[in-house]
Amino acid sequence: MTIPFYIVDVFTEKKYAGNQLAVFLNSTDLTTDQMQQIASEINFAESTFVTAIAAENNKATIRIFTPAHEMQFAGHPIIGTSWVLMNKIFKHHPKEIKLNVPIGEIPVSQSKDLVWLKASQPSFLDVFMKEDFTSFSNLSAADFDDRFVVQEVTTGSAFVIVPLKDKETLNAVKLDKDKTAEWLKAKCKTKHQALYFFSLENEVLTTRMLCIENDQLIEDAATGSASTCLQAFLLKYHSTEINMVNNQGEYINRNSQIYFNGKLEENLFDINIGGETQFVAQGEWEVV
Repeated sequence: MTIPFYIVDVFTEKKYAGNQLAVFLNSTDLTTDQMQQIASEINFAESTFVTAIAAENNKATIRIFTPAHEMQFAGHPIIGTSWVLMNKIFKHHPKEIKLNVPIGEIPVSQSKDLVWLKASQPSFLDVFMKEDFTSFSNLSAADFDDRFVVQEVTTGSAFVIVPLKDKETLNAVKLDKDKTAEWLKAKCKTKHQALYFFSLENEVLTTRMLCIENDQLIEDAATGSASTCLQAFLLKYHSTEINMVNNQGEYINRNSQIYFNGKLEENLFDINIGGETQFVAQGEWEVV
């Protein structure tokens, strides 16, 4: 059996930047193990599998896998898969679709070159001591931005949001893999455990996402799910209206631009992230 697939770069204005994504179509008959094996083989941050399409209703159902496990929600796979569906698969090229993922239905829209998703309402979890980071990183208490707390936030996938005082400090972050893994396991409330570091200098936002996967310390080029958590965090602690660009991936030479557009009104979060997607390749995958 063969299934068609597309490769795209997400959250970038040019090819060979941003976050890579493989989108596999006609995946209804694949088992979970097969999806996981394919995602591990291609070894991108995430791959998606389209298991159902209702083109007449502008809807599709997808599953999202990292090389190690399935995700309940992830931003760049939803943005990239939606772009493929709207621009390559749905013949009528709709500007609005809905994707079903494990956490529920996600509205997605396209405006010019940007594809946007609307995130679920956030949950703000534990606040952590900044001094904790001295046990597993090269950070000291003086390296943090004192305007903000360190807090775990989720809109479907959870991230510990870590505010640093400037971009120079952000670029210099180093973690001890084993001690980081121990801290995340001990402190995080959810199965998905990762750190999202950011600096906000003169309203210029720069970020890095670091986590442990397959016993390796990895850095992501553009993390949409973390961006929805960070946008919620900034709406709560910085400004009730957010309109800016999140710059991620610079440290690993995969420059990414994730657009933020959000509001907080009467404790209701309107969280939207957007980005461009670049077509790279398409082909047929032989399924064993």
